[in-house]
Amino acid sequence: MTRPRRVTVVEVGPRDGLQSQGVVLPPETIIEFVDRLGEAGLAVIEVGAFVSPRWVPAMAGSDAVLRGIHRRPGVRYPVLVPNEQGLDRALAAGARDISVFTAASETFNRKNTNAGIAESIERFRPVVRRARDAGVGVRGYVSTCFGCPYEGPVPHEKVREVIRLLDGIGVGDFSVGDTIGVAHPEAIQAVFELLLREFPAERLALHAHDTRGTALANCLRALDLGIATFDTSSGGVGGCPYAPGATGNMATEDLVYALHAMGVDTGVDLNRLVDASRFLEGHVGPLPGRVYRAELATRARAPK
Repeated sequence: MTRPRRVTVVEVGPRDGLQSQGVVLPPETIIEFVDRLGEAGLAVIEVGAFVSPRWVPAMAGSDAVLRGIHRRPGVRYPVLVPNEQGLDRALAAGARDISVFTAASETFNRKNTNAGIAESIERFRPVVRRARDAGVGVRGYVSTCFGCPYEGPVPHEKVREVIRLLDGIGVGDFSVGDTIGVAHPEAIQAVFELLLREFPAERLALHAHDTRGTALANCLRALDLGIATFDTSSGGVGGCPYAPGATGNMATEDLVYALHAMGVDTGVDLNRLVDASRFLEGHVGPLPGRVYRAELATRARAPK
């Protein structure tokens, strides 16, 4: 497989990153964060989730965020939806891309959605049909593809089975999630080689978490397999409210820095990306991204 020379970075900080921070930011702050990410050159920015605010309070203002952002030409602003009611709200707010979510672990999916995997995917069937009829793109998140906090290791075949089910209801592309950060490069290779037997690389993405410090290595192994879409979070903000102990997502700056050093284009301006993360840090507290922190240190040492 030829290594891609250009990568699409899916920035998930405004949704996946913020949903587990324990602080509810006002819509105008999230709007400013999203706009700064757009100025940094991110081509896909996940801006919110149309879920019950009782379960995810940080996403209560997603309607206002989606309506308030300054949409840049060529930039996509997907939102997460769990059901038809969420889809109604998303469409009313102007959504042109949505995501649905399930898991490769039955226990995790029941704790996350109060439904088994097959049942949750059947719930998505009318959501996907209506979205496609409206010309709205649909992505499918699959959590716990490498391990579950309740069941332990997840069989690779289970991941393929779930993606087959999503494909069967019309989902366009799939984000393969290492929700609790247990994956390593050999596991990445095993899962993606299995999936690539049936699905083109353009329909697959890696959603890595850096709980055990392997996220960047995992992304680079996936890159060598031809995967060219990666979910990352500005400054490394995030975790998962349904996965105990799961720390932050793959930091956007860490991936962008490594890819640029390797001659892989992302279209992202690293300096402006750091500025966006610094803005967010002023509202949520210190961010863990390694390159982000290194860039701040370098700026602090620069002659005035």
